[in-house]
Amino acid sequence: MKYYIIAGEASGDLHASNLMKALLEKDPQADFRFWGGDRMQAVGGALVKHYKELSFMGFAEILINLPTILGNVKFCKKDIARFQPDMLIFIDYSGFNLRIAKWARKQGFYTNYYISPQVWASRATRVHAIKRDIDAVFVILPFVKDFYGNYNFHVDFVGHPLIDAIAQENKIDEADFRKQYDLNDKPIIALLPGSRKQEISAMLSVMLSLINDFKDYQFVIAGAPSQKYEFYQTFIKGEHIKFVNNQTYALLSISTAALVTSGTATLETALFKVPQVVCYKANSISYAIAKRIITLRFISLVNLIMNREVVKELIQKKFTREYLKLELTKLLNEKTRNEMLANYEVLEEKLGGAGASEKTAHLILQKFQQRK
Repeated sequence: MKYYIIAGEASGDLHASNLMKALLEKDPQADFRFWGGDRMQAVGGALVKHYKELSFMGFAEILINLPTILGNVKFCKKDIARFQPDMLIFIDYSGFNLRIAKWARKQGFYTNYYISPQVWASRATRVHAIKRDIDAVFVILPFVKDFYGNYNFHVDFVGHPLIDAIAQENKIDEADFRKQYDLNDKPIIALLPGSRKQEISAMLSVMLSLINDFKDYQFVIAGAPSQKYEFYQTFIKGEHIKFVNNQTYALLSISTAALVTSGTATLETALFKVPQVVCYKANSISYAIAKRIITLRFISLVNLIMNREVVKELIQKKFTREYLKLELTKLLNEKTRNEMLANYEVLEEKLGGAGASEKTAHLILQKFQQRK
């Protein structure tokens, strides 16, 4: 069958690539055409646009780049119409994908949404558009199934694909890794400042300001695959700061603690059993708008899934050097660390175990056949 898949971010590229592998096992003749990244391209098929061309963060930036975004929407519709897929699979990236889904439904295409839009976090009325335009929805967080149930809309909880992605990672030799990246023997504090330039610019300088306060530790920046080293160099001003590119999982596997920008990385850090402080700061306009439409108690996936504060969140005005130093100091205390690690074990149980990609592939094909 012919599959058209749209993933607009690095995390979507990861999860889509694993879904593609699972689909190939069940449909060896699968023909993929997609928006995504290097991981999807490695599985096979035709890459239409790389997610690096699609990354716009925050309300202000989206407004500035609206002509480009609308141009991409128009191009995508034409490309789908030319390809005539048996089905469309949307991976997160809701602002773009829901526009395409509305059009696709009118054209008679079969639509699937894997990793559903975060309607549980803001603008819940989007549920009605999803019910109208999406044939099948697959969610990866346990509480989201109940959320949709409140709107009389059945969705399938398939577990979280990060469990599989992390399990597939090759174990590294710590000594070799340290030697390769010129890391000393001190315990590592990993810095995960995000993947977009706006995030990194807002987060990294504050994170790095703690280096002289924690001289018994090695600070290491986890570089995002979407950014070049030259960009990070503007923040790296001391020889005690180290950098690894596109090696976040390897870095987390040997880290003692982490300072993490809110997003999927908070959950990844938890699954690697690394105690963390969650950080977030946006430009004032974007943050003011977000506060009006987001109704959640927490911003990190760890706390949202557990429905209580497991990891400390330093948001906007609280994301300062002073607060960050205080929370990192607490994190290096054995009692605090052990409590957080115990909570991580409970978190993993709530995520439903391994096999999310395989379950999703099975359900996609099963529902498609039932529809026929």
